[in-house]
Amino acid sequence: MSYKIAVLKGDGIGPDVVDCTIGVLNKVAAEHGTVFEYTEGLIGGIAIDETGVPLPGDTLDICKRSDAVLLGAVGGAVGGSKWDNPDGSLRPEAGLLAIRKELGLFANLRPAVIYPALKEASPLKPEIVGEGIDILVVRELTGGIYFGEKHTEEDFAYDQMKYSTHEVRRIAHVAFKAAMKRNKKVTSVDKANVLDVSRFWRKVVVDVAKEYPEVELVHMYVDNAAMQLIKDPHQFDVIVTGNMFGDILSDEAAMITGSIGMLASASLAEGTLGLYEPVHGSAPDIAGKDIANPIATILSSAMMLRYSLDMPEAADDIEAAVTKVLADGYRTADIAKEGDKVVGTARMGELIKKYL
Repeated sequence: MSYKIAVLKGDGIGPDVVDCTIGVLNKVAAEHGTVFEYTEGLIGGIAIDETGVPLPGDTLDICKRSDAVLLGAVGGAVGGSKWDNPDGSLRPEAGLLAIRKELGLFANLRPAVIYPALKEASPLKPEIVGEGIDILVVRELTGGIYFGEKHTEEDFAYDQMKYSTHEVRRIAHVAFKAAMKRNKKVTSVDKANVLDVSRFWRKVVVDVAKEYPEVELVHMYVDNAAMQLIKDPHQFDVIVTGNMFGDILSDEAAMITGSIGMLASASLAEGTLGLYEPVHGSAPDIAGKDIANPIATILSSAMMLRYSLDMPEAADDIEAAVTKVLADGYRTADIAKEGDKVVGTARMGELIKKYL
């Protein structure tokens, strides 16, 4: 069996962490009797430098011919870079927005995981964290208030929040299927006590839930969900919600982990195609210095194996290897404390390969 993977290294530390991840994937392929065929494309600032646009047509074609897309990072330095310009369509980040639209990536999956070895990094009290936390936020990515009709007058403005049955059903199916591979609980977050669109959302989610009788469905208002993530995060397994609520809650869930260099993500289209990338930025100040943390990208590749390539055992292997490396005290500089064994980007990749 072979799979085609589009590799978009992007800017800054993107090449560092992607190269490290490909090494891990090659070891996985050897262990599982699979072949991964990589084709590189340009995106972001480097694409602007070489082609004049942040998402060249060639890159898009490569992605559409692939089984999955692995992305590093896009953009320049926070606070200003050579790519800053009045025309936002020519900024590196425009490439990311364009690829999501062109590939129909409607479901954003953001795990928030606190590993036992890193629980002291969380801003939550140790008694709340316990032995670790594992939450998956499933956010609808292409509908809702961000994409609704907008209008501004001199003394008022509005943004329309709208969802169709199709949009809610497909994101609900993603959440329930994910829960079936986890702890079989879905919390659907809405504001059904106030919003008609949330009452509609809840009705459709309830209907989809009938197809997954093994999964427990819980409804929660978004304000309560925001509180409960801090008060009792262990009650959550999979959270599914709309675009705006998901934007906010996924960042809150990420913050309670305390380690942005550890956070993976997936954006899925209908079918099996998905784009997999770390949550962190391009960090150009440390690019090429062998100090970037590759774990978020490596964990993103594990999500790729699970959700696009139907290799759940291989995904488990990568996640277990990361857990083992951390338990043995190895850290990149961004997550290290006194007494840890500090290693560089490449060495962290080699250690994870060793533990596979």
